[in-house]
Amino acid sequence: MKTLAFTATLAALGTAVFADDTKSQLPGMTGTDHVGFTVPNVDEAVAFFQDVIGCNVFYPLGPFSGGDSTWMADHLNVDAKAEIPTMRLVRCGNGANFEIFEYTAPDQDTTLPRNSDIGGHHIAFYTTDMNAAVGYLRDQGIQVLGDPTTMTDGPSAGETWVYFLAPWGMQLELVSYPDGKAYEAEYDGRLWDPRS
Repeated sequence: MKTLAFTATLAALGTAVFADDTKSQLPGMTGTDHVGFTVPNVDEAVAFFQDVIGCNVFYPLGPFSGGDSTWMADHLNVDAKAEIPTMRLVRCGNGANFEIFEYTAPDQDTTLPRNSDIGGHHIAFYTTDMNAAVGYLRDQGIQVLGDPTTMTDGPSAGETWVYFLAPWGMQLELVSYPDGKAYEAEYDGRLWDPRS
């Protein structure tokens, strides 16, 4: 019953969103440029994204600090004494870039948030071959959380997904929906799709 109510709510919401051409929008916005995240060690993270995931590595930046000013607090919402020893830009296939930070800060919390925590997050990678991708990750010694789950009802029906962890514990996901998702039958618009 909850699935049907949720699907009906999404369908109504989606029709309203895509039918309304007068909705507010950030002026000039054309899409997502990058996703930034902080890791314990940039070199380890870059090696993982390059050597295991297959991302292309681009230029490094840093170091950055605010010195004796409040620049870091004013501009980045971190402790004024926080520093960014290094950061790196990478691109993974057809999608947004990653801006990978390494920070030091007097008040740094080194506990990784879970998905259920405020600020929890994950990054999903699309694969055309779920079984081969899962097998590859396991062969690389990467912890895969359970077996892939295939959605059979609701707006995501047709999608198969599974979570896995980067070596430092960051939550990542594999997704695949070679024939699309069920929501496409009810919505005029489309979510961004890495297949296109």
